[in-house]
Amino acid sequence: MTLARHTPTLLWFRRDLRLADNPALCAAAAAGPVVPVFILEDGGGGPLGGAARWWLNQSLDRLSASLTGLGLSLVLRRGSPPQVLTDLAAETGARVIHWNRRYEPEAAAVDQAAAEALQSAGVTVQTHGSALLAEPWDLATGQGGPYQVFTPYYKKFLDTVHPRSALPVPKGLAAPGVIPGSLPLADLGLLPSVDWAGGLREAWTPGEAGAQAELTRFLEGAVDRYDDDRDHPGVNGTSRLSPHLHWGEISPRQVWTGAAAAPFRRQLVWREFTHHLLHHFPHTPHAPLREKFAAFPWDGDPDLLPAWQEGRTGYPLVDAGMRQLWQTGWMHNRVRMVASSFLVKHLLLPWQDGARWFSDTLVDADLANNTFGWQWVAGSGADGAPYFRIFNPLTQSRRFDTAGAYIRRWVPELAGLPDKWIHAPWTAPTGILEKAGVKPGRTYPLPVVEHAAARQRALESYRRMTTEST
Repeated sequence: MTLARHTPTLLWFRRDLRLADNPALCAAAAAGPVVPVFILEDGGGGPLGGAARWWLNQSLDRLSASLTGLGLSLVLRRGSPPQVLTDLAAETGARVIHWNRRYEPEAAAVDQAAAEALQSAGVTVQTHGSALLAEPWDLATGQGGPYQVFTPYYKKFLDTVHPRSALPVPKGLAAPGVIPGSLPLADLGLLPSVDWAGGLREAWTPGEAGAQAELTRFLEGAVDRYDDDRDHPGVNGTSRLSPHLHWGEISPRQVWTGAAAAPFRRQLVWREFTHHLLHHFPHTPHAPLREKFAAFPWDGDPDLLPAWQEGRTGYPLVDAGMRQLWQTGWMHNRVRMVASSFLVKHLLLPWQDGARWFSDTLVDADLANNTFGWQWVAGSGADGAPYFRIFNPLTQSRRFDTAGAYIRRWVPELAGLPDKWIHAPWTAPTGILEKAGVKPGRTYPLPVVEHAAARQRALESYRRMTTEST
């Protein structure tokens, strides 16, 4: 065996916190002893919200335990990746480093800077595709440009992308003779100083095993009813895999292979589409894709933002979603659309305010998905809903939570109301309210805006923008 064979190889974990179907891990293991490292980045790679930091702490703890079971030690460092990695390469004598690619603009810039620093230090950088089924630059329109409409992208994807089989956990992983020093996990400071994460702990099991358990649950029943159940928040009809996919605790190939149902696979392709858009339009986390929306008159009352954030709008479906988000770090997708539309169209507050709140409170705070979702609702993005499509929170509530199961769970002060009145409690007869113990304006807020008036105001604002931009 040559000396090079004994030289350790660095493996940089980021949002690929798993052992199975990890191309970078497989490539590093094939080269000899492996030094796995995770860096809590200072500044680069985008900020981590509170819920995301909690999730990352749990996931790193589980990844470290899994690596220990295979004879490896996860090295934890913090700082600027170019500096940390070049220092670690010098410390270990590593001449090669592997990582799985990231695609967010800030993260990609950090990776490029790290690659340049390492190469200048004589370290070979090898990157791998892992987080997506297709690279964001792989698919192009007939004119060679990026897609901005999902349906043709979806057709092209199905015609041209054929995901490979998932890779097994490599066997015979070897540790170097000398293990580099590591920070204790607690020193990364990911957990809140005041423990507010009880609801997250009850709702989730971060880590690779938790991801596989969630996939198994979904495949054992919910996937067969997915097309019917996915829009009904009172039913456990979705996969709940989004945070596990975001942190790379499970790969999209593992999910694609396991869940062959076309309606669900279509949702996986939506995820690909959002990353395609973010890659080609990196300014969109902060500015509208459709330039005319930069002049939109956001004339809402900023004092109403806390009412939306805290689930005190007086619209039960909206409030249920916002409370679910705060307690569990996740919100049902149908309700995300309704709650997001309420902020930008009923309250006339900027979509960027909502995107920042979601980024801080979601455990699956994926920049590409979050950006696309908010721009879609605002009508300012690719494949956006027409601005005049304004979700009526009462209609949506009655249609998708007919029996009020979702509302009763997350807005328990309304639980005693009959189904007929739970969607708009301020319209219920006095006797019904008294029997249910509901006092509009006291035990539950009155609506902060009236739907018809808010809708008319939003349409007038859109007309003003359109007139002024022509």
